[in-house]
Amino acid sequence: MLAATHDFTQEIIMEDLAAARILPADYQQTAFAPPVSARAGAETAALISMIERVVLDPNVSMDRLERLLDMQERVIGRNAEAAYADAFALMQPELPVIDENGAIKNKQGEVQSTYAEWSDINEAIKPVLATHGFGLSFLCNQAAGEVTITGVLRHRAGYTERTSITLPIDMTGSKNGVQGVGSSTSYGQRYTAKLLLNLTSRAKQDRDDDGQKGGAPLAVTTSINAIDLCETAAELTAWKKANGEMIQALPADQADLIVRAWNARARKLREVAQ
Repeated sequence: MLAATHDFTQEIIMEDLAAARILPADYQQTAFAPPVSARAGAETAALISMIERVVLDPNVSMDRLERLLDMQERVIGRNAEAAYADAFALMQPELPVIDENGAIKNKQGEVQSTYAEWSDINEAIKPVLATHGFGLSFLCNQAAGEVTITGVLRHRAGYTERTSITLPIDMTGSKNGVQGVGSSTSYGQRYTAKLLLNLTSRAKQDRDDDGQKGGAPLAVTTSINAIDLCETAAELTAWKKANGEMIQALPADQADLIVRAWNARARKLREVAQ
């Protein structure tokens, strides 16, 4: 009986090791590839079924059961990380360029530099994060005249990324201690969010100048209209292949508008297909 139990458990473990590989070596994620979360969910369910079979075998030792439970934890973690990466890649083109409405001035009141304020960043990114299953939060620790802000980016699949920045408490100007902590905290939120999400910002004047040129360029408007007319995933993919070089030749901000429109249309077609 002991030999049979050993063989049975080893077989389950080897089967699970083979199933734990989430993506084949030649896998390439596209807007129309099956979601990683669906595959991960199926693999996790299969592993749970295996563990249930082992539990029902009275001859299986606690050591082997613990090994299977440890394996389950590793597979769940690996699946969660893959789902995070998949969602993050799809989210990136949809994250906006943030206007830099904040300004740093010298003693004469002249603007030395501009920056994106946290309120503007938060308002711009929250809908995009929610669409792709992400949540952004912050931890704050204060000690010895410094404040450490940790940005925490969580995905609904269970995977989390973190990054931290330690700053002196901002006592410039006429700030009191509380205002200084608030200023440093806001700074930390801005920069950890930028690091976690690869956000970009641009001086508001640059956007105003674009508007004075008569709105979106013809290539952008024409492309977005063509994308909206695509009725199937195949048509959308064909349009992208035919216009890829044109998009790459555009300035980054114009190409970004087209990419975001393409991703939005792809998502809409997926929802319709389901």
